[in-house]
Amino acid sequence: MINSLKFKNVGIISYGVYVPKFRIKTSDIAKIWNKDLLAISSLGVNEKSVSDWDEDCLTMAVEAAKTALSNVNFNPKKLGACFIGSESFPYAVKPISTILANIIGMDNEYFSSDLQFACKAGTSAIQVISSMIECGMIDYGLAVGSDKSQSKPNDALEYTAGSGAAAFILGNKKLKWVASLNQTFSNSSDTPDFWRREKRNYPMHAGRFTGKPSYFKHIINSTNSLIENIGLKPKDIDHVVFHSPNKKFPIAAAKLIGFSEKQLRYSLLVEEIGNIYSGSSLISLANVLTNAKNKEKILLTSYGSGAGSDSFYFSMMNPLPVSCKTKFKKLFSDKKYIEYSLYQSKMNIK
Repeated sequence: MINSLKFKNVGIISYGVYVPKFRIKTSDIAKIWNKDLLAISSLGVNEKSVSDWDEDCLTMAVEAAKTALSNVNFNPKKLGACFIGSESFPYAVKPISTILANIIGMDNEYFSSDLQFACKAGTSAIQVISSMIECGMIDYGLAVGSDKSQSKPNDALEYTAGSGAAAFILGNKKLKWVASLNQTFSNSSDTPDFWRREKRNYPMHAGRFTGKPSYFKHIINSTNSLIENIGLKPKDIDHVVFHSPNKKFPIAAAKLIGFSEKQLRYSLLVEEIGNIYSGSSLISLANVLTNAKNKEKILLTSYGSGAGSDSFYFSMMNPLPVSCKTKFKKLFSDKKYIEYSLYQSKMNIK
């Protein structure tokens, strides 16, 4: 049972995103495997980001976190928590949240953990840190979602799995907020739609559990519960962010709830960078924050296989400076296309 409580002392102070410059077109992948281009294009993913051979979820998290700190000239020693969510951690036993904290210059007194819940691990980090700030345990915390998404060659996931990271500095009222966090809600169940066992290179997915009993069930239930709790209707929300395994799923879910495609206009980055797993909904949230206006209402619902969704209601307050927005947008325009053979090498596909 989740109590319907409103946050009064938590907001986003800054955010940063990192997306590798390399891209591969989904049509090029389809040609390698002699797949129907029309069927692949129906996913709504034109191309996806590709991490370099020496990049992983940690290095990308570092880049995103450094950007978040530099955007507001924030002293990392003030951070009281560092949580990172991913499903592509480089170590089976050893945290990378402590490595991240050390690299960016945090002090030694902080809460820290690596979180796992498929594609919603990053939003779980936001919930944990926000609760710590609200109850007064810490003043500021860093929440990160980062993934070098895995996909088996010639699998449906290969056409969408991308790489990247998003980092958010959350804090109390001592500093100016980009957006305030008003409320959050979660919906969870044991639904085995996607998993990766220890020592396995690639995830597996059960087709009959994908879609209606997993993604749509949790996205819709969590979103509707949050909307009911905050006393708003779908038409009252200015911007909507849903986890995007492809483009057609979030559009269909939005329609079922009562949102328009216009409300998703800044969140459908999946068509140009792919599904970045734990970074997916958070990178889309960053894009919404970059384009939203003061006092606009933002709703975010992530989704993680296994399965569950986290929903958040934010109010836009003080957008970052134009220089920060320009830097953010350059991540998506500064790109280099590669062929499948080079993609194989960079992703260590065998």
